[in-house]
Amino acid sequence: MPRLGFGVYQNYDMTASTLEAFAAGYRHVDSAQVYRNEADVGAAVRASGIPRAELFITTKCVSKTHGYDSTIAGVDASLARMQFEYIDLFLIHDPFSGTARRLETFRALLDAQAAGKIRTVGVSNYNVKHLEEIRAKGWPMPAVNQVELHPLFQQRPIVVQAYCPIIRGRMDAPAIQAAAAKHARDPAQVPIRWSLQRGFVPLPKSATPACNRSNAQVYDFALDAGDMAALDALDLGKAGGISWSPVDAD
Repeated sequence: MPRLGFGVYQNYDMTASTLEAFAAGYRHVDSAQVYRNEADVGAAVRASGIPRAELFITTKCVSKTHGYDSTIAGVDASLARMQFEYIDLFLIHDPFSGTARRLETFRALLDAQAAGKIRTVGVSNYNVKHLEEIRAKGWPMPAVNQVELHPLFQQRPIVVQAYCPIIRGRMDAPAIQAAAAKHARDPAQVPIRWSLQRGFVPLPKSATPACNRSNAQVYDFALDAGDMAALDALDLGKAGGISWSPVDAD
């Protein structure tokens, strides 16, 4: 899985935006069934001329579609919309459906993986208690847990893939501004670089080509120990969240 991904939530010009992201160097795209743009992502993949094996495509199933049979059908529907033979990473989008349906959904994804329809099974917005349900079944653990994560909301108990890594443009924290000035970088590059140096997989999203290019240009500088400590100190816990982040769902 490429360490930097392109998020496509609430992006309604997806084919063009994804092609621009590919041109900027992205090879990882994060979609979902509920985003209603899987077909556009698939169209961009075909139009790009990039071999499918060089791209990493993620999608997700939201709680209203959870259950064994509905998840199997949903995997097939996602494959049909994208016109793919396989999906690289398929996530359970949220934990709202309750223990029984969460587990049935995860079992369905494991079976779809065994059938070669998806390469990797993961979850999103899971807390430790949701992961422990899977462990208690003796099943393989999810390869990925995608949650909201940025310097203000660091989700320290969870090992994650990070959405909202640029805090939806909230770059006013002095630590972010100071690091950007020190390294002569765009402020949005600072939390992306912080995520990478913390070992996360950030998923910045933008419909603006210049922003997409800038967000991808984060491998030619490094934050020093002082920068990292200042950014780590921004953590507000749950108060720092800016998205739905339903990790505490029953």
